[in-house]
Amino acid sequence: MTLPRHAEIWLAEYLRSAVRARRERARVRGVIDVIFALVDHFEPLHGGVSRGTGLARVKAWRNRYPAAAAPFVDADGRHPRHTFFFPIEQYAPEYLDPLAELTGLGLAEVEVHLHHDGDTADRLREDLERFTATLHDRHGLLPKDRSGARRYGFIHGNWALANSLPSRRWCGVDAELQVLQATGCYADFTLPAAPSPAQTRTVNQVYYADTRSGVPKGHDRGVRASAGRPPSPAELLIVQGPLAPSWHRARWGVVPRIESGALDAGNPPTGRRFADWFACGISVEGRPEWVFVKVHTHGAPERNAEALLGPASAAFHRDVLSQFNDGARCRFHYVTAREMVNLIHAAEAGCAGNAGDYRDSGLPRPPAAR
Repeated sequence: MTLPRHAEIWLAEYLRSAVRARRERARVRGVIDVIFALVDHFEPLHGGVSRGTGLARVKAWRNRYPAAAAPFVDADGRHPRHTFFFPIEQYAPEYLDPLAELTGLGLAEVEVHLHHDGDTADRLREDLERFTATLHDRHGLLPKDRSGARRYGFIHGNWALANSLPSRRWCGVDAELQVLQATGCYADFTLPAAPSPAQTRTVNQVYYADTRSGVPKGHDRGVRASAGRPPSPAELLIVQGPLAPSWHRARWGVVPRIESGALDAGNPPTGRRFADWFACGISVEGRPEWVFVKVHTHGAPERNAEALLGPASAAFHRDVLSQFNDGARCRFHYVTAREMVNLIHAAEAGCAGNAGDYRDSGLPRPPAAR
């Protein structure tokens, strides 16, 4: 049966995940570490604007973000941090240089975004290798691991990761997960995708997808990240954001909206929304005291940028820090996508205490941030 907004794909698993989150949270004793990342599908040319308008959008972030972040600090004394997932197809050096400056200030990092259609595995591999080399070699972005290999986080355009749309549009590569892993992707941050039919059955989890199947939507299900379970070389980490019905924003008071952690001018960040994201209880199995909250935006268009750089965002940070950073019940941590993955792996390895101590425990900072 098809439900409105394709809820038949994910609703049953959401209900199971909600029960699991409540059960796991009940076992926590002591401080809960709340780990927050905002990932941005940052498209300067969104809406078909001119290159000049695109550059003005990038410069607006460079000029306004330091002042917007300055009043707020987390449990580690860190200011809000922003991860710009930059689209390969919109690359121009003048767009990346200001983002590298924000990275140098310790306020941002840059990862990889891609919109494509009718692609092939070989062409995808070439595009990823060329772009990641440019980000690292020319702009000082992206880290290298201990072996010297470039590593990157990824968000797929149009939500169509691994040909996951029924129409098979906006991708073309069934084995996309395998290509991502082979080119140095350390995690995918595309999900949730609801109400798109690209949404997976798996919701509200940090989990591993087997890259060997090569089938469309091969990440539909996977193995939850767990303390004491090292991933296999054939697995790709999938970091999901929150997905839930939202009753306090229900239409006419009776029809719930979908809360997917999407931030824009019509859905600005609020403390009430953050409480819903937190309640989803996304964590590594066996470590419910570290809660991962990853939300997303398309932050380049002017109206969305204002929601993230203006008064609404300031009110959000004040509210969230007052609720989730008292040091007794909760410790709050602003992190980048890379730092979030380092903390996921730290939780898997059994690390305890203040989660902020492990921000750089795996993948190091990119050169521009050192």
